[in-house]
Amino acid sequence: MRTELYQIIKNKKEWQQFIRNEPIWYKKLSRNPNAIKEFEQTALKYYQKTLPDRMNKISNGVQFATMMLSMIQSMNQVD
Repeated sequence: MRTELYQIIKNKKEWQQFIRNEPIWYKKLSRNPNAIKEFEQTALKYYQKTLPDRMNKISNGVQFATMMLSMIQSMNQVD
């Protein structure tokens, strides 16, 4: 693997862990250093950090908060 790619991956802990979990990327990046963007996208999908994943997390948080709020309100109305 090229030293500049190695340094890029070394600087990001998640990328280090991802490449350890998916060792095929050693071979892919060694053969084609331009695949770093594909590597980055795959790592983002792996760690669920893509925009749709983030939106889904926010949506789930809002739904949970709404459910808790309605549950608290219903408990207050019973008293």
